[in-house]
Amino acid sequence: MPEPTGILETVLYTDDMDRAKAFYESVIGLSPVFSDDRMTAFDVAQNGMLLLFKRGETLEPVETPFGTIPPHDGAGPLHMALSIAEADLEHWRETLAAHDVDIESVVEWPRGGKSLYFRDPDDHCLELATPGLWPGY
Repeated sequence: MPEPTGILETVLYTDDMDRAKAFYESVIGLSPVFSDDRMTAFDVAQNGMLLLFKRGETLEPVETPFGTIPPHDGAGPLHMALSIAEADLEHWRETLAAHDVDIESVVEWPRGGKSLYFRDPDDHCLELATPGLWPGY
């Protein structure tokens, strides 16, 4: 059976698109490749897309000239992890502190990886993880 080659999109939902977009631009350093009132799309190191959707705005199918996008939505604190270089771990600690983002937890994994956990403005649990977390990473 063919296997997937990667995860292309990760989706988080927000109640305030302007606030969420500003957080991911200023704190995480991502630049949007598309943005409107319903969604913002960020390219993450040319290795996948982070999509922010306005909560409740995708409950109906979206008709495009290319086809129909089925409805979806999410509630509650979701989780997403971003990969980072181990050499950048301290820089990320400093960046989060400079933006008054509290680190909720630090985990040192048995394979040698380290994870910083913190929250975005919508209370999503974000993780910055160094290599050594999973087999193959």
